[in-house]
Amino acid sequence: MLDWLFNQERKRRRQLERAPAGPVRDYLALPFPDRQTPIDQVVLLAMDFETSGLDATKDHLLSVGYVTLQSAQVLLDTAHHQIIRSKRDMSDENITIHHITHDQVAQGMTLPQVVERILQQLGGKVLLAHHAAVEIGFLQQACKNLYGLAPVIPAIDTMQLARQRLERQQQPFKANELRLFNLRKKYALPRYQAHNALMDAIATGELFLAQLAHGNYRKPPPLKNFLLRP
Repeated sequence: MLDWLFNQERKRRRQLERAPAGPVRDYLALPFPDRQTPIDQVVLLAMDFETSGLDATKDHLLSVGYVTLQSAQVLLDTAHHQIIRSKRDMSDENITIHHITHDQVAQGMTLPQVVERILQQLGGKVLLAHHAAVEIGFLQQACKNLYGLAPVIPAIDTMQLARQRLERQQQPFKANELRLFNLRKKYALPRYQAHNALMDAIATGELFLAQLAHGNYRKPPPLKNFLLRP
């Protein structure tokens, strides 16, 4: 496991050597936070994608929301929500679930513009997401399509942390108990509108802070204890 943690930084340096000039190279040029850094000193970017499906190779991004966490606080003045313009048709199901209209999509930002902004915001930070495989998969696929390179992305997954805690406590659980808003209810956090990328990003940030607060740590643990494991 320690080899894997070191490998993320080594892979970043290797990718930097062959990355094309532009947003992905600028992202890779910033070192990742040291894995020994106390978690309360690590700057995180809580992010959520709304997508047309779960297959990053076939489906597309509808919107993104993100907010920075620093010093154990959700910095709401950094919150950003963006609908993404696409030439693909939106299904009626997508419109109903995500409350995004065809007109909003037509007026949204292009995918290259959105991905560039995300990489600018993510540089030097750690991604925070609930079921982070979705955000990592879609962002890497977008980068591969745009720049020919899928960058390594260090991440913390609040769903994985919840699962690990239940497994350590040997508590049986159902899969739906790991859903974002079911976990928030467990920590007595307020209910927010679902299927809105920004609200889900903020909800994830608050959930992570609640998980930390209920960890009974004598001192803040290092980042390595929380990083998403393959």
